[in-house]
Parts: sequence; structure tokens; C-alpha cells
Amino acid sequence: MLHIFILSIDGEVVAGWIDSNQDFLFNHSMAIFGSKPVMSSSSKSYIKLSWVRHIRDTQPLDTWDSVQLYVRCHILCLLGTTLFTDKSTSCAHARYLPLLQNFEQIGTYSWGSATLAHLYRSLCRALRYDCKEMDGPLDLLFVWELEQIPFLAPIPRHQLAPAKISVARRWSNRPRYNAWTSRKAASVRHDIDYMKEFMFRPYLGIIIPAELHHHLDVCDTVGPLVLFECVEWHPVDRVIR
Repeated sequence: MLHIFILSIDGEVVAGWIDSNQDFLFNHSMAIFGSKPVMSSSSKSYIKLSWVRHIRDTQPLDTWDSVQLYVRCHILCLLGTTLFTDKSTSCAHARYLPLLQNFEQIGTYSWGSATLAHLYRSLCRALRYDCKEMDGPLDLLFVWELEQIPFLAPIPRHQLAPAKISVARRWSNRPRYNAWTSRKAASVRHDIDYMKEFMFRPYLGIIIPAELHHHLDVCDTVGPLVLFECVEWHPVDRVIR
């Protein structure tokens, strides 16, 4: 998480009081955005991100308060579209609003471990026989996949710049070969079934940037990953030898 997305993996748990009451959403929205929220038509616990983006993009950024509001809006958009997404990606849950109210405390939460918890839960749901779509932080899954399963990558990895912080940046806005864009799902499934390039010891010999060394003790922690009611186990002892 830290290497791919630059998200903190230690800190306060991403959790808190969840209230489906409309007053909860209204009061926190007024405290953060200074206006009445535009809610999802399907659920009164979700805020429309188009409304949040409008507030963000109309900030003059000429005072510290307007800068803080811009940052809060941008973070909420990231939570709703990249980290803790549902299948629509058009709304964000109101439960994150209290975590954004104290500007100085936003960076103290363990957003990385919470994102990983959401991914694990999404992968579990995707395995159900009646599941047709998957939500969650799929960009995280895609970047890990492109790094560890080379034949799935849209461009040979050796043509990219060395992986730094964040690893995800070197895969953004890259050209894609025509042969890759025209691949069919059946071809990809066949290659996965018979793949020989998968790195079963993917982190062997990996170079950890010096900026991340003080986080290494946390990376191999065996324990729960928490995102509100979502609690998933972090079983790194299964792969550490």
C-alpha cells in the first residue's frame, strides 16, 4: 500500500460512529462544506460526488479555509472513486465525513490498511457464484498485477522507468500496444491457466526506497485490517519464510 499508493499503513483505525439518520449527514455536511448536501437518490447515507467536485472546483484558494475545504473535497472524491468505491463510483458514504472534519488529524489515520481491508472484502464478494461485477480499490489490484504478472501488462515492464514512490505512477498514461488492446477475454484466461512468468516469491530482491524503511516493521504485522464494520485478517505469516 505504501509503495504503490503512498498511503499510510500505521496510525489511527479508520472507524467511527455510523448513523443512517439524515441529520447525521446534514450536520456534518454543514460543518465541512457549509451547505446542504446533495444526496444519492437511492440511499440517504451517500453524498453525490458531482456536488462535492463542484464545491472543490469553485474554491478561490485565496485563504487557508478555502484551501482546507478544497483538500477535504478532493480527499472525499478519492475515497469515493479510488479507495473505498462501490459499483457506481458516483457517491461517497457519509461515514467518512467525521474523519475529515479535523484537518490536522486526516493524515493520522491508517488509510492504507483500511484500503487493503476493503480490497480483501471485495475479492471475497467477487468469488460468489452470482456476482457479476466487482467494486473496491481495483487500481491497487491492477498495479500489483501488472508488476507481478508481466504478460498482462500493456507495455513491457523493462521499458518503464524504475519503480519509485509511488509505483502506480509509472503505469499511468502509458501507451498500449495494439496487440494488447485487441486481446480477448478467452486469450487472457488461457494465458493465466498456462502462465510461467508469475513470481511466486514476488518480493524477493525488491528494493525498498529509503523513505519507507521505518515502516518495514509494520508491513509484516499479522493482525486485523479495519474499515468501519469491515474487518479482514492480514495473514502475511502465510508467505513469510
